[in-house]
Amino acid sequence: MAMNITDWIGSAAATLTTTFIPRAWQVWHAEHTADISLGMYALFTLGVALWLAYGALLESWPIIIANHITLLLAGAVLVMKIKFG
Repeated sequence: MAMNITDWIGSAAATLTTTFIPRAWQVWHAEHTADISLGMYALFTLGVALWLAYGALLESWPIIIANHITLLLAGAVLVMKIKFG
């Protein structure tokens, strides 16, 4: 199945906004989360989950894939924030 211009734009946006790998890696290795707001990350993670649901309802693979990856990474940071304080 060929991607249309909308899918290409969505894929580019997904690539550019799924940037939590360095942050998750840093938190994992340093076990330091003092500079992370628990409330902000909880709301952000909820927002990403809603974007994932929205993408699933639209059957939009760029939205689904990007937000699935971001949800996993943001969720991991949120769990580490709770665990490490």
